[in-house]
Amino acid sequence: MLDVTTEWGQHAEQRLRSDVIGWLTTVGPEGRPYTVPVWFLWKDGTVLIFSQPNKQKIRNLPNNPRVTLALDGTNGGGDVVIIEGTAELVNDPEISVEMPAYVEKYGTHIQDEGWATPAAMAADFSQAIRITPKKIRKW
Repeated sequence: MLDVTTEWGQHAEQRLRSDVIGWLTTVGPEGRPYTVPVWFLWKDGTVLIFSQPNKQKIRNLPNNPRVTLALDGTNGGGDVVIIEGTAELVNDPEISVEMPAYVEKYGTHIQDEGWATPAAMAADFSQAIRITPKKIRKW
């Protein structure tokens, strides 16, 4: 999906590994887009996001699993990475905010946001979402 043999593909992958915030857009049952900032993990060609279970983004996915995740942390809009994909709710105890790669990326942020440990955050953000990209593009 992401061609890392190209300069842009390598750049996009680096952004997917290092950017802290992405903007997730889901679509509600009435057709209205719903966009929220999320923490995310690029893993094995997919994106993992963790959410509190009863949030709007979780309620939107069963009706319409098509989503976008946009990254724009640099150049005032001149370096946007957009993933268009399909999201699924994942209920696997091995996939949580306690995963070593997630803790490596967000460990200090987890503490800065008031959770003493990743396990404490995992209790709140217990619903995993996996996005399988269909298209990755730049803007």
